[in-house]
Amino acid sequence: MANTETRMENTETRALNHTGINMSPTLTKEMLSGNALFKVGPVSSEEMAAIRTSYITLKTSVGSVPIPGTFRGFLQTGKDKLTGHNPEVLINKLGQRLAFERTGVRLYDALIMKCEADQTSPGADVISLDVLKQFRKEEAEHFELVKEVMDSIGADPTAQTPDADASAMAALGVIKVLTEPRTSFPQCLNAILAAELTDHAAWELLVELAHGMGQTKTAQRFQEALGQESKHVEQIKSWLREMTLQQATAI
Repeated sequence: MANTETRMENTETRALNHTGINMSPTLTKEMLSGNALFKVGPVSSEEMAAIRTSYITLKTSVGSVPIPGTFRGFLQTGKDKLTGHNPEVLINKLGQRLAFERTGVRLYDALIMKCEADQTSPGADVISLDVLKQFRKEEAEHFELVKEVMDSIGADPTAQTPDADASAMAALGVIKVLTEPRTSFPQCLNAILAAELTDHAAWELLVELAHGMGQTKTAQRFQEALGQESKHVEQIKSWLREMTLQQATAI
């Protein structure tokens, strides 16, 4: 239990974060130059397990929550600390939603493209392009909402927070399903439903966090986004159900 608490504490600890433009604009070129990949020869499963174990036992976190890059951010952080709150948690979750909503836009872009390119495959007649485009628009609006809130509290929306990093990794599989030319419409809906269910649960938590930190107006705006996400989930589930039942009764 002590080890778990240590890892959680490290995740939320503020530190110099070089991923955001606000904190290290002069290091951008140096960061981009590190994109070259190192080639590693084949290793056995036992050797790979040993390597992974050695890293796990280090108990390091995935990134860090950046310190405020603006004077307003420092003032807001100090105010929150005085009231017994940990603003790092909210900033981390806001960064997570920002990354996930951006991914959501790309997921709907991919599904819209598939629908426009293929009107003959089973299930194509079930999905409404107009509804997909509306969902895509709302995901983009949610992204702008989170960015606006981060700016208002002095947080850097360009910084990659720990939970944003983890969410990006988790979304890779969903993106691959939606952009794979051979996947069917039901398979794509299954993938996007997984993303929408995760998104819905995360917005519920964000609403609760905002309320808990006294951000009443922000919580109300987040509640509106949650309502839209609920509609996304129900519609995707409905389409998937209809397609599946059609397949089950097809002769």
